[in-house]
Amino acid sequence: MMEKTNFIWFDGKMLPWDQAQVHVLTHALHYGSAVFEGIRAYACADGSSSVFRLAEHSTRLVNSAKILRLELPYTAKQISEAVVETLKANKLREGYIRPLSFVGEGEMGVYPGTNPVHTIIAVWPWGAYLGPEALEMGIRAKTSSFARMHVNTLMSKAKAAGNYVNSILAKVEAKEEGYDEAVMLDTNGFVSEASGENIFIVRDGIIKTTPWTSILGGITRDAVMTVARDLGYRVEEQQFTRDELYIADEAFFTGTAAELTPIREVDRRVIGAGKAGPVTKHLQKEFFAVVKGENPKYAGWSTHYTI
Repeated sequence: MMEKTNFIWFDGKMLPWDQAQVHVLTHALHYGSAVFEGIRAYACADGSSSVFRLAEHSTRLVNSAKILRLELPYTAKQISEAVVETLKANKLREGYIRPLSFVGEGEMGVYPGTNPVHTIIAVWPWGAYLGPEALEMGIRAKTSSFARMHVNTLMSKAKAAGNYVNSILAKVEAKEEGYDEAVMLDTNGFVSEASGENIFIVRDGIIKTTPWTSILGGITRDAVMTVARDLGYRVEEQQFTRDELYIADEAFFTGTAAELTPIREVDRRVIGAGKAGPVTKHLQKEFFAVVKGENPKYAGWSTHYTI
């Protein structure tokens, strides 16, 4: 269950959690006309808190709205400021942050017309998305029977609410068959991403991830690639097949929610040693040091605040 906090930022006003409501004829509820972000705040050792890559997330929200032709009355900088304001109002040192911009009520039909566009920011405490044990032991995944959409079917570079029906179908299928997550292929049969995460494989010391084609360009994905290269690893953006995933030495998911989660099994094939491998564990260690503000080299990725 989601743990409620005190306030939700709604169109510039701080409303009590239970008063942040919309009408049942809200356009986005019927047609998926919304864009959103997932962001994390981390408690740091020095007593401050750090929002990881806040500017990049706010920019992606604005860009997603542009792709969907949603007219936002806020800049990326204003969204970032509102995120920090909401965290402070809720006295939340660490947790999950959900900005959402959506088309409200008015005209009913696929065309949104002049319906207003609203923006909310909610925050709440949240631990490991796939479970704390998953960060060490890894998770089981299956190849989904649902393909990731063709790039001209839906706009894959927008983090749009409607796009996630595809992910819901894949995730429900995987869970009902006893797996933790789904691996989705693109319409050409290559590994694309998971229901809400990007995917990496490691083989012979080389780290490989799906290029920026059928995937949402993950901000955590970008961070992990940068850190890995700085550590001396060879990182390639290259298409790969699911049987190449089967014979990888290691595999892992990245995402704001999933952070850096190992994959121990895919389609009943054990990946590597069946748990987090040495490269994955190394990257995990360095990643968590970065997001908690413990590596000054990446200080620019952190937006610090104090309660």
